[in-house]
Amino acid sequence: MLYIVLALFLLALVFFWQSNRQRKAAGLPGGRLIYTDTRGWGKLEKPLFYAALELTGKPDYLIEKNGQIIPVEVKSGRAPDAPYDSHIYQVAAYCLLVEKTYKKRPPYGLIHYQNRDFAVDYTRELEESLLDLLADMKRDEHKNEVPRSHEQAARCMKCGFRKVCDQRLM
Repeated sequence: MLYIVLALFLLALVFFWQSNRQRKAAGLPGGRLIYTDTRGWGKLEKPLFYAALELTGKPDYLIEKNGQIIPVEVKSGRAPDAPYDSHIYQVAAYCLLVEKTYKKRPPYGLIHYQNRDFAVDYTRELEESLLDLLADMKRDEHKNEVPRSHEQAARCMKCGFRKVCDQRLM
């Protein structure tokens, strides 16, 4: 009987170790996983939606920790020196969606790269900047022509509008 109890205890330790390892590999902080947009952790969740701005998003993970909900965005590449503006705004949009959906304002969101994590403080200034950006995007939606917003050939190569764009770089 003692051997069975010992074997079950060791098996539980192995499962706990494996679970902790998978959580760290996914870039998840400690806390309770309440939402996931990855198939590896179970069923896919519905997107978060804020009707007033017609804003929809699916964060990779939402973690509840100490009564706060933290969005986590996982990027497949290696970390730049500082997170790209587009990644910061993506996490800010998830913070806004969390606040409107769960009625809890996240203090920050996380961007997880292969080799490094960045915490993005969800300040009032970042929120205002996000709202300005969303307003600009909404205005551009009704324009016939919108100038390209980058000088990165690699982005143009992967763009779905490349074949019809008269501003492509290559």
